[in-house]
Amino acid sequence: MIRNIQLNHGGKYVCVIDTDVESLSASAILVVKGPPGPPDTVAVEEITDSTAQLSWSPGRDNGSPITGYIIQARTPFTVGWQAVDTVPEVINGNTLTATVVGLNAWVEYEFRVVARNSVGMGEPSPASAKTRTEDTMPDTAPTDVGGGGGTKSELVLTWEPVPEELQNGEGFGYIVAFRPLGAITWTRVVISTPGVARYIFRNDTIPPFSPFDVKVGAYNNRGEGPFSSIAIVFSAEEVPIEAPKRVWGRSVSAATIEVIWEALPVTPERVLGYEVVYWEDDTKPDTVGKVRTSGNYSAVNVTGLSANTQYYLAVCAFNTAGTGPQSTHINATTKKPAPGQPPLNVEWTMIGSLLTLHWGPVIAMETEAEVIGYLVLLRRHRYNDVNSIITNKTRMELTLSPNDNYLIQIKALSEGGEGVGSEPIHIHKLSMGARGSGASSLNPLSLSHLSAFLISTLLLLNSSW
Repeated sequence: MIRNIQLNHGGKYVCVIDTDVESLSASAILVVKGPPGPPDTVAVEEITDSTAQLSWSPGRDNGSPITGYIIQARTPFTVGWQAVDTVPEVINGNTLTATVVGLNAWVEYEFRVVARNSVGMGEPSPASAKTRTEDTMPDTAPTDVGGGGGTKSELVLTWEPVPEELQNGEGFGYIVAFRPLGAITWTRVVISTPGVARYIFRNDTIPPFSPFDVKVGAYNNRGEGPFSSIAIVFSAEEVPIEAPKRVWGRSVSAATIEVIWEALPVTPERVLGYEVVYWEDDTKPDTVGKVRTSGNYSAVNVTGLSANTQYYLAVCAFNTAGTGPQSTHINATTKKPAPGQPPLNVEWTMIGSLLTLHWGPVIAMETEAEVIGYLVLLRRHRYNDVNSIITNKTRMELTLSPNDNYLIQIKALSEGGEGVGSEPIHIHKLSMGARGSGASSLNPLSLSHLSAFLISTLLLLNSSW
């Protein structure tokens, strides 16, 4: 047994048996087949703007005839070697040739050849010398033509630049053409920087927010290429000139102020939405936070504010040209924070499916908002849903399903929001007929409760048997 066999293990093998009487032998030729060896001397014989004719010498077939070749190429713009399309190779003596097609113009290429036989793919040849395809006029137009926005009297145009490997030659640039929608004559602008993807046309005669036909083409030293399809782009609009009126604000919680205003009537200047600016110190209005709302909404909640703090607020309309004048500012003070003390001394009793909860009242500190009620959060494990129940008492009765597990938490409610939650209470299926206090500690079961528990357990076991 020859393990890890190599090509050089092929040859004539002789087996000899010797005795005192005579010596006998037998021989066999072992042929080891492997993938072909690497081709040699890959050269570019002729090259155009899209094709390259290659020649190479075949390598060793390693015991299995070569059945074909794969041509691979790489450029400065590709990652690694990639197979390319070819016209089938032709044998000319001991030299093979093939024509590679579908190349990009004015790009530097390297080529290599890989042979294959019935065993598999061989090692690639050494790379050819780097050769650049010929140049030609562009055949690819810029894509994603669009634009819009900007400031008054501007037409902002944008596009996706043509990649360098598709520019087809030196002296590459763009031709930007535009005209008012419905007009016949195009205005053409030549941009000689290949990487530019934006052009701004400024003219005081441009009406605000008026549509234009726009197309972008490419050129190089060999000539002009195709234009993109026509896109409609609007010129810059003017900022709204009116400020919202009847601005009003109210504190919702310790961190939120609701701001309401009267939406602007229809005006020549388009309104895309409204911006609410706010600041704490009226002597330093530069310390501004902003909240935007799109569309014709005329109310928004400003959140993330500090508790028990006076804020100044103003509203303005905006569009793509910017923001209009601000309304007269108003002021509103956030409410005191919610109590930082959770409900304590939580006790519960479970009889059948009726859960009774008791807890101690939460007393707010002077710097906290007064307690106005309590929020009981009830989560069912099976459905993973949460029910919120509000009460102004420190006692509550709930009917629970005997076939589910529950998690219960209690929070104090105030004008400043929800307070800190109590330690969670876990109610399990087998807790029916129990009582507890604190998070989930159980008192000893009564004899009747224990009997009910044992009977329920035996019934469950019998049903499972």
